[in-house]
Amino acid sequence: MLRAGGSALAATVRYICPMGIFGRDKSALPSPDDALPGRTESVPVPETHFVNGAPMVGPFGDNTEQIMVGAGCFWGVERKFWEAPGIVSTSVGYSGGITPNATYQEVCSGLTGHNEVVLVVFDTTKTSYDQMLKVFWENHDPTQGMRQGNDIGTQYRSGIYTFNDEQQALAEASRDRFQKVLDEAGLGQITTEIRTAGPYYYAEDYHQQYLAKNPNGYCGVGGIGLSCPVGVVQSES
Repeated sequence: MLRAGGSALAATVRYICPMGIFGRDKSALPSPDDALPGRTESVPVPETHFVNGAPMVGPFGDNTEQIMVGAGCFWGVERKFWEAPGIVSTSVGYSGGITPNATYQEVCSGLTGHNEVVLVVFDTTKTSYDQMLKVFWENHDPTQGMRQGNDIGTQYRSGIYTFNDEQQALAEASRDRFQKVLDEAGLGQITTEIRTAGPYYYAEDYHQQYLAKNPNGYCGVGGIGLSCPVGVVQSES
Protein backbone atom coordinates (compact mmCIF):
# COMPACT_ATOMS: atom_id res chain seq x y z
CA MET A 1 0.00 0.00 0.00
CA LEU A 2 1.84 3.08 -1.23
CA ARG A 3 1.15 6.08 0.95
CA ALA A 4 0.97 9.51 -0.62
CA GLY A 5 3.30 12.30 0.34
CA GLY A 6 6.81 12.42 1.74
CA SER A 7 10.22 11.68 0.33
CA ALA A 8 10.98 8.85 -2.04
CA LEU A 9 12.62 7.02 0.86
CA ALA A 10 9.56 7.40 3.06
CA ALA A 11 7.25 6.26 0.27
CA THR A 12 9.42 3.25 -0.45
CA VAL A 13 9.60 2.20 3.18
CA ARG A 14 5.86 2.61 3.67
CA TYR A 15 5.27 0.45 0.62
CA ILE A 16 7.34 -2.36 2.13
CA CYS A 17 5.95 -2.00 5.62
CA PRO A 18 2.40 -3.39 5.29
CA MET A 19 3.63 -6.40 3.30
CA GLY A 20 6.37 -7.42 5.68
CA ILE A 21 9.95 -8.23 4.74
CA PHE A 22 10.48 -11.56 6.45
CA GLY A 23 7.36 -13.46 5.33
CA ARG A 24 5.99 -14.04 8.84
CA ASP A 25 2.70 -13.47 10.61
CA LYS A 26 2.94 -9.79 11.56
CA SER A 27 0.06 -10.13 14.02
CA ALA A 28 2.14 -12.28 16.37
CA LEU A 29 4.69 -10.80 18.76
CA PRO A 30 8.16 -12.34 18.49
CA SER A 31 9.86 -14.22 21.30
CA PRO A 32 13.17 -12.85 22.64
CA ASP A 33 14.95 -15.63 20.75
CA ASP A 34 13.30 -14.59 17.46
CA ALA A 35 13.68 -10.82 17.87
CA LEU A 36 16.20 -8.89 15.81
CA PRO A 37 19.38 -7.94 17.70
CA GLY A 38 19.31 -4.20 17.03
CA ARG A 39 22.29 -1.99 17.79
CA THR A 40 23.83 0.29 20.39
CA GLU A 41 23.76 3.42 18.22
CA SER A 42 20.67 5.64 18.35
CA VAL A 43 19.42 7.73 15.45
CA PRO A 44 20.14 11.48 15.34
CA VAL A 45 17.26 13.52 16.77
CA PRO A 46 16.38 17.05 15.59
CA GLU A 47 16.99 19.70 18.22
CA THR A 48 13.60 21.38 17.82
CA HIS A 49 10.02 20.45 17.00
CA PHE A 50 9.15 21.25 13.38
CA VAL A 51 5.75 22.71 14.32
CA ASN A 52 6.31 24.71 17.51
CA GLY A 53 10.07 24.96 17.93
CA ALA A 54 10.09 23.24 21.32
CA PRO A 55 12.97 20.92 22.32
CA MET A 56 12.65 17.38 21.03
CA VAL A 57 14.66 15.91 23.91
CA GLY A 58 14.32 16.86 27.58
CA PRO A 59 14.61 18.32 30.05
CA PHE A 60 11.33 20.10 29.30
CA GLY A 61 11.04 22.33 32.35
CA ASP A 62 8.75 22.59 35.35
CA ASN A 63 5.06 21.68 35.34
CA THR A 64 5.44 19.11 32.57
CA GLU A 65 4.41 15.47 32.37
CA GLN A 66 4.68 12.82 29.68
CA ILE A 67 2.33 10.28 28.17
CA MET A 68 3.34 7.57 25.70
CA VAL A 69 0.77 5.83 23.52
CA GLY A 70 0.39 3.73 20.40
CA ALA A 71 -2.76 4.10 18.30
CA GLY A 72 -1.90 3.11 14.76
CA CYS A 73 0.37 4.85 12.25
CA PHE A 74 2.30 7.32 14.37
CA TRP A 75 2.22 10.08 11.75
CA GLY A 76 -1.46 10.81 12.34
CA VAL A 77 -1.40 10.10 16.05
CA GLU A 78 1.35 12.65 16.62
CA ARG A 79 -0.63 15.34 14.79
CA LYS A 80 -3.69 14.71 16.94
CA PHE A 81 -1.59 15.42 20.01
CA TRP A 82 0.39 18.43 18.83
CA GLU A 83 -2.94 20.06 17.92
CA ALA A 84 -4.32 19.51 21.44
CA PRO A 85 -4.29 22.35 24.02
CA GLY A 86 -1.45 22.47 26.52
CA ILE A 87 1.10 20.49 24.51
CA VAL A 88 4.77 21.33 24.97
CA SER A 89 6.39 18.83 22.57
CA THR A 90 5.74 15.59 20.70
CA SER A 91 7.89 12.98 19.00
CA VAL A 92 7.43 9.58 17.41
CA GLY A 93 9.40 6.45 18.11
CA TYR A 94 9.41 2.76 18.91
CA SER A 95 8.69 1.13 22.27
CA GLY A 96 7.00 -1.84 23.89
CA GLY A 97 9.27 -4.41 22.28
CA ILE A 98 12.67 -6.04 22.45
CA THR A 99 15.09 -4.78 19.80
CA PRO A 100 17.27 -1.83 20.90
CA ASN A 101 17.46 1.14 18.52
CA ALA A 102 15.39 -0.61 15.88
CA THR A 103 14.99 0.93 12.44
CA TYR A 104 11.61 1.56 10.85
CA GLN A 105 12.12 -1.32 8.43
CA GLU A 106 12.90 -3.65 11.33
CA VAL A 107 9.81 -2.58 13.27
CA CYS A 108 7.71 -3.19 10.17
CA SER A 109 9.09 -6.73 9.90
CA GLY A 110 7.28 -7.70 13.09
CA LEU A 111 10.53 -9.03 14.53
CA THR A 112 11.19 -6.31 17.12
CA GLY A 113 7.98 -6.45 19.16
CA HIS A 114 7.88 -2.65 19.14
CA ASN A 115 4.83 -0.47 18.70
CA GLU A 116 4.78 2.78 16.73
CA VAL A 117 4.36 5.20 19.63
CA VAL A 118 4.04 8.91 20.29
CA LEU A 119 5.74 10.53 23.26
CA VAL A 120 3.82 13.63 24.35
CA VAL A 121 5.02 16.28 26.78
CA PHE A 122 2.25 18.47 28.20
CA ASP A 123 1.95 21.44 30.55
CA THR A 124 0.13 20.32 33.70
CA THR A 125 -1.03 23.89 34.38
CA LYS A 126 -2.93 23.90 31.07
CA THR A 127 -4.13 20.32 30.64
CA SER A 128 -3.99 16.94 32.38
CA TYR A 129 -3.13 13.29 31.91
CA ASP A 130 -6.87 12.62 31.90
CA GLN A 131 -7.32 14.99 28.95
CA MET A 132 -4.45 13.30 27.13
CA LEU A 133 -6.20 9.96 27.61
CA LYS A 134 -9.32 11.48 26.09
CA VAL A 135 -7.35 12.45 22.96
CA PHE A 136 -5.98 8.91 22.81
CA TRP A 137 -9.29 7.05 23.17
CA GLU A 138 -11.29 9.27 20.83
CA ASN A 139 -8.90 9.22 17.89
CA HIS A 140 -8.54 5.52 17.12
CA ASP A 141 -10.42 2.24 17.40
CA PRO A 142 -9.10 0.46 20.51
CA THR A 143 -10.90 -2.82 19.73
CA GLN A 144 -8.91 -4.00 16.71
CA GLY A 145 -6.04 -5.94 18.25
CA MET A 146 -2.87 -6.01 16.15
CA ARG A 147 -4.08 -3.55 13.56
CA GLN A 148 -5.65 -0.18 12.96
CA GLY A 149 -7.88 -0.13 9.92
CA ASN A 150 -5.94 -1.35 6.89
CA ASP A 151 -2.64 -1.09 8.76
CA ILE A 152 -1.95 -4.61 10.00
CA GLY A 153 0.83 -5.68 12.34
CA THR A 154 1.98 -5.61 15.92
CA GLN A 155 3.38 -2.09 15.50
CA TYR A 156 -0.16 -0.75 15.03
CA ARG A 157 -1.61 -2.10 18.27
CA SER A 158 -3.36 0.14 20.76
CA GLY A 159 -1.27 0.77 23.85
CA ILE A 160 -0.69 3.06 26.81
CA TYR A 161 2.77 2.90 28.38
CA THR A 162 2.84 4.40 31.86
CA PHE A 163 5.61 6.11 33.82
CA ASN A 164 4.29 5.69 37.38
CA ASP A 165 1.57 4.03 39.45
CA GLU A 166 -0.76 7.01 39.22
CA GLN A 167 -0.66 6.97 35.42
CA GLN A 168 -1.28 3.22 35.44
CA ALA A 169 -4.35 3.63 37.63
CA LEU A 170 -5.72 6.52 35.58
CA ALA A 171 -5.18 4.66 32.31
CA GLU A 172 -6.91 1.52 33.57
CA ALA A 173 -9.83 3.51 34.98
CA SER A 174 -10.26 5.40 31.71
CA ARG A 175 -10.24 2.12 29.79
CA ASP A 176 -12.99 0.73 32.02
CA ARG A 177 -15.05 3.88 31.67
CA PHE A 178 -14.68 3.94 27.88
CA GLN A 179 -15.55 0.24 27.68
CA LYS A 180 -18.93 1.07 29.21
CA VAL A 181 -19.47 3.62 26.45
CA LEU A 182 -18.58 1.02 23.83
CA ASP A 183 -20.85 -1.55 25.47
CA GLU A 184 -23.76 0.87 25.33
CA ALA A 185 -23.08 1.38 21.62
CA GLY A 186 -22.94 -2.37 20.98
CA LEU A 187 -19.24 -2.32 20.06
CA GLY A 188 -16.46 -4.75 20.90
CA GLN A 189 -13.99 -5.23 23.73
CA ILE A 190 -11.01 -2.94 24.15
CA THR A 191 -7.73 -4.68 23.32
CA THR A 192 -5.45 -1.83 24.43
CA GLU A 193 -2.38 -2.97 26.36
CA ILE A 194 -1.66 -0.85 29.43
CA ARG A 195 1.71 -1.46 31.04
CA THR A 196 4.83 0.15 32.41
CA ALA A 197 6.83 2.01 29.79
CA GLY A 198 10.05 0.47 28.59
CA PRO A 199 12.85 2.16 26.64
CA TYR A 200 11.78 4.73 24.05
CA TYR A 201 13.74 4.83 20.80
CA TYR A 202 13.27 7.92 18.65
CA ALA A 203 12.21 7.22 15.08
CA GLU A 204 14.16 8.51 12.12
CA ASP A 205 14.13 12.25 11.42
CA TYR A 206 11.79 12.05 8.42
CA HIS A 207 9.06 10.53 10.62
CA GLN A 208 9.11 13.38 13.14
CA GLN A 209 6.14 15.73 12.61
CA TYR A 210 5.70 14.02 9.26
CA LEU A 211 2.27 15.44 8.47
CA ALA A 212 3.44 19.00 9.07
CA LYS A 213 6.28 18.47 6.61
CA ASN A 214 3.98 16.58 4.21
CA PRO A 215 0.43 17.98 4.59
CA ASN A 216 -0.99 15.59 2.00
CA GLY A 217 0.72 12.56 3.50
CA TYR A 218 -1.01 9.38 4.59
CA CYS A 219 -2.98 9.49 7.84
CA GLY A 220 -4.80 6.32 8.81
CA VAL A 221 -6.00 7.60 12.18
CA GLY A 222 -9.71 7.77 12.85
CA GLY A 223 -11.91 7.44 15.89
CA ILE A 224 -15.19 5.59 16.32
CA GLY A 225 -17.28 8.69 16.97
CA LEU A 226 -17.76 8.20 20.70
CA SER A 227 -16.77 10.52 23.53
CA CYS A 228 -14.59 9.32 26.38
CA PRO A 229 -15.75 10.73 29.75
CA VAL A 230 -13.17 12.70 31.70
CA GLY A 231 -13.15 13.88 35.28
CA VAL A 232 -14.85 10.73 36.57
CA VAL A 233 -11.53 8.97 37.07
CA GLN A 234 -10.46 11.23 39.89
CA SER A 235 -13.89 11.32 41.55
CA GLU A 236 -14.18 7.52 41.58
CA SER A 237 -10.65 6.81 42.79
